[in-house]
Amino acid sequence: MNQLRAGVLLSYLSIFISIVIALVYTPFMIRILGQSEYGLYSLIGSIAAYFSVMDMGLGNAIVRYTSRNNAIGDKANEAKLNGLFLLLYSIIGIITVLIGIIAFNSIDTIFSGNLSELELQKAKIMIIILTINFALSFPLSIFSSIIRAYERFVVDKLVSITRIILSPLLILPIILMGYGAISMVIITTVVNLSCLTFNVFYSFRKLHIKFHFGKIDTNLLKEILAYSLLVFLGVLVDQIYWQTDQIILGAVRGTIPVAIYAIGMQFVNLYIQFSTSISGLLLPKASKMVAKQASSEELTNMMIKFGRIQYAILAYILIGFILVGQPFISFWAGENYNQAYYIVLIIMIPLTIPLIQNTGISILYAKNLQGFRSVVLIFIALLNIVISIPLAKIYGGIGTAVATAVSLTLGNSIIMNIYYHKKIGINISLFWKNILLMTFPMIISFTIGALINYFVISYNIGIILLKIIGFSIVYILMMWKFSLTDKEKEIFISIVNRVRF
Repeated sequence: MNQLRAGVLLSYLSIFISIVIALVYTPFMIRILGQSEYGLYSLIGSIAAYFSVMDMGLGNAIVRYTSRNNAIGDKANEAKLNGLFLLLYSIIGIITVLIGIIAFNSIDTIFSGNLSELELQKAKIMIIILTINFALSFPLSIFSSIIRAYERFVVDKLVSITRIILSPLLILPIILMGYGAISMVIITTVVNLSCLTFNVFYSFRKLHIKFHFGKIDTNLLKEILAYSLLVFLGVLVDQIYWQTDQIILGAVRGTIPVAIYAIGMQFVNLYIQFSTSISGLLLPKASKMVAKQASSEELTNMMIKFGRIQYAILAYILIGFILVGQPFISFWAGENYNQAYYIVLIIMIPLTIPLIQNTGISILYAKNLQGFRSVVLIFIALLNIVISIPLAKIYGGIGTAVATAVSLTLGNSIIMNIYYHKKIGINISLFWKNILLMTFPMIISFTIGALINYFVISYNIGIILLKIIGFSIVYILMMWKFSLTDKEKEIFISIVNRVRF
């Protein structure tokens, strides 16, 4: 239990550190590198995200099967599994090298129209470094999963936090010395492989793990691959949906629109991260209720309960960003990135709907009905690509944001809400009635904030912070007085207590 509690605390610490680094480190980086170099770095980062998909969901499978063998004390079978997973990851490492070669040879074809000759050469060098990074990382990553399976959460999270902190600490002096994106990728690779090597040492020295390479159990292999496939599809769709826009922009518009879009996506990713971290506190009960054959009315009430809480928190972030996001981005990133404000809003507003309906996803998994949602996600991901290409050519980052918003609205809002109502039995009309009833105090809070913005126009960081504090006080008082039920107030208090421990 101590390991689990400490692991949860370190998870929150990791999120907090990520946010602080994003807010403090990014402005220095983009100003030192310049828009073009930062755009190139972001573009290669989007390509790197596709390399990570090659994990194929095996990391989750390692945790699942190793935990099971560890629980029953079957060390012999665990050693066989370790050998099997290492073999699979080694094969993936070899495939990664082949994909890296293809990516290297495709750089000129895809990006030559909008990247300079120097940028193309830098991109090729970074692809080589990334290929080496991932080809070695996949076989080594088995040890990270084993550490999690053994529930050594403190070690796992400390290594993760070390990686988060160490990279910018080493990168910053390097770019101050005049080195660019290539050096950043090299340092990131060295830090990553060093952390993975530590996991290897810890696994052998402290966990005393063993590897056995013998005859492969084909039935077990099929079971593992079937389990991993579901995880892989989810990760693949996620990568297509959130990383492809920057690659499209790089191909049709160049590195500067990529840089602006990347700044916008930092805020979108923090919005998603904040939502999912809240879900981890609120949603475990969902699976238990479904397992106990909860009625459609009970599931509806649960979705309303959690949806209202999510909405209260996410609406605070959304309205706050609408009010002070533009001056904050101008101060934080620079006036050259002002367009990022509109990109964030275009994506963030429709994204709020699926984020406040996270409970529905838990219900789908508990009922083993996630297949339909997977098909929908694949459909909207492909639709997003098809729409993004022409819109990116005409409107740049705004165009790709609109494409993302359209596909989000169609798939996650319209289609999934119909499915929740028709197939799962959720009373969606009642859900949205409860959500809309909370909106009136939010409108009042927004109106007061908008009036303050109208009369007090300033890009001074002190004034921005005062506006945030003032809006926060008004919003919390309005919600506490007019929107939240006594039970919801108790839940918010319990969330604060759990975070504080």
